[in-house]
Amino acid sequence: MFYACVALPLLQLPSPQPPTRPLMETSAFQESAIATARAGARILATQSYRLATLTIRQHLLVGVQAGRKELHSAHGHVAAKPGQALLVAQNTQWDVINDPAGDLRYEAIVLSFDDALVRENLPCALEAGAQAVHANQLITLDEELLGAMQRTLPAQSGQPGSARIQHHRLQEVLILLAERGLYFAPASEMDWSERIRQLVWQQPEAEWNVPMLAERFHLSESSLRRRLDGKGTSVAAVVREARLERALALLQTTATPVGEVARQCGWDSHSRFSAVFQERWGVSPSVVRARLKESAQELTETE
Repeated sequence: MFYACVALPLLQLPSPQPPTRPLMETSAFQESAIATARAGARILATQSYRLATLTIRQHLLVGVQAGRKELHSAHGHVAAKPGQALLVAQNTQWDVINDPAGDLRYEAIVLSFDDALVRENLPCALEAGAQAVHANQLITLDEELLGAMQRTLPAQSGQPGSARIQHHRLQEVLILLAERGLYFAPASEMDWSERIRQLVWQQPEAEWNVPMLAERFHLSESSLRRRLDGKGTSVAAVVREARLERALALLQTTATPVGEVARQCGWDSHSRFSAVFQERWGVSPSVVRARLKESAQELTETE
């Protein structure tokens, strides 16, 4: 069933698409999804902490195995306990609490799905009659879904696996979600803030400024500023947020020392980094880092 879904004609998408390709030829969506397929991650915390106004950049699936995860917004809140999973739509914003809640630790498996993978899965979801997740959705983390999520985690050897295999493992999870009546909707065209954020994410220690970014995007400096002004933001604000999001990901999911995280994300001063991090997220780097380091696994797109 898995391969049958992947091979469904792309003409089932709601917007016009190129003619269906032969079965053995990989579609453009598949090529993009395979190239960007990333491993899942295990996030651990030994004390409760709250992250303020965290923007979800890619669709997330969070399977809670110990403790409790909470999402809070002005419209209410939702909490997931062991044996439950949260689907969280991209471009939503939440206060996030990771709480051991009486257990030894908070522990969850987190998967992120980029737009290419989501678009490739869309025909399967529509065929299954699934409903799109627009904010969040709480579901049961049954053994079949948990097993599929665990297969996306990095190998214990630490060696990177095949991107094609990882792509199929993530697709398996999306198909299981569709069979349970849910899917993630593809995003509209990426805005300029997100394009800059993705570029900075790859090299957060670089001295990003308007001239450098304008050159990378083959734009004039005035054009780049104008496109960001239209969104009510600036290059400096986008770069700062991307660096802080990258730092959060490293602290949650790797054993990299806090000082090294600061350096990798563009801060020369450990103390200055800690102050900025505390101001943005409402929690210190040391609290986020208070977890079972020996079990940490890297997450390439943050939650």
